[in-house]
Amino acid sequence: MQKQYTQEEKYIRAKKKVDNIKGFYANLLAYCLVIPFLFFINYMTSPGYYWFWWPMFGWGIGLAFHAFGVFGNNLIFGKDWEERKIKEIMDQDKY
Repeated sequence: MQKQYTQEEKYIRAKKKVDNIKGFYANLLAYCLVIPFLFFINYMTSPGYYWFWWPMFGWGIGLAFHAFGVFGNNLIFGKDWEERKIKEIMDQDKY
């Protein structure tokens, strides 16, 4: 049994989903900026021991869980991916 949502409830749900996606991409951007910086610090201060692997690995696991929480198991090819792609291609053929 599916619940019928009002337009306002649909908007609130969509807004929450978009905010979650934005949060994930902000986390991903921070990861991509901070990890190379940590590598640089590690290389300049103690090149004999590569400790930057530990925060990279730990944060990477957290990032993977964040992605799973935001996208679920629909990370790459979601349940409606095929239909969206078909619609996109059909829309492109109109021009």
